[in-house]
Amino acid sequence: MHNFITYEESDFPSHIHKLKSLYIELFSGGKGFRARLVTLLADPLALPNNTSICLQKVVEYIHNSSLLHDDLIDGSPLRRGKTAAWKNYGPDHAVLAGDFLLAKVISLLSKNTNIELVSYTADVIMNLIEGEWIQDDIRHKTNISMADINHVHNLKTASLKKWCLRAPFYALNNTDEKLHALLEEIGRLMGVLFQRADDLIDYDIRNTENKNILGDHKSGYLNSFAIFALQEQSDNYKKDFLQLNELEKIQEYIGNTNWQNKIKAFDEINTELVNQYNNELNKLEELLTGKEKEICTQLLPLGHLLYWRK
Repeated sequence: MHNFITYEESDFPSHIHKLKSLYIELFSGGKGFRARLVTLLADPLALPNNTSICLQKVVEYIHNSSLLHDDLIDGSPLRRGKTAAWKNYGPDHAVLAGDFLLAKVISLLSKNTNIELVSYTADVIMNLIEGEWIQDDIRHKTNISMADINHVHNLKTASLKKWCLRAPFYALNNTDEKLHALLEEIGRLMGVLFQRADDLIDYDIRNTENKNILGDHKSGYLNSFAIFALQEQSDNYKKDFLQLNELEKIQEYIGNTNWQNKIKAFDEINTELVNQYNNELNKLEELLTGKEKEICTQLLPLGHLLYWRK
């Protein structure tokens, strides 16, 4: 069984006390889902423990760097139930802390893996930044399609899920194109399912973790559920929809019966994506050999879990 780790204090300069304090607060509230995803592949692939730890830290450092920057860009005052770093330590320090994490990522990978993985990781970081640019560009716009929002989700949410699946193989110098294409598609589906569930939570639908709601809505951002629910409506209707700041008024605007019907229809199309995810895992199993096939067993429950959150 591989060690599970999301960060190590020794990676951060001890003489910069404010930076170290910021990181300890930032990492203490996370679930480490991405690091855990790496460990699901580590055992079946017989990945060396030091390599597994490196990959776990790398993906969590990239993720938390993006959170530091995103919270500042979005003006989000809270992160994981606590004051966001930019509010607590100042915008400049939040930016510097995010930048340092990305530099640490390159340092860790350069010392512990190979140039193929370093190059792939750089591409993933660029995808995250591109996704943030596009998301900011479509804020307050109403002529957004599901294809547009899927593109953002693929760049922002799915990129690190895909990295978790592909990085262990890259670390073992396995660059088989057919294999990586399948892992790419499985990671994409994981990202879409996860994000669509989060978009429902923004409207307090299956919000079992009691997350803050209407964050996207109040920032003028039509998320995937809103786009789906309003796809037949005019731009003026959507603009009026975004002006509503209370969930009860939003539901009344859509119509309570119509609201429930839209949730049901949204669940149906995403159930199809869960089935597609399972089919892609079946294809992956055919490419893997021996103990490697355990990867598919480990990943199988995640499609349902990521969307239904249960």
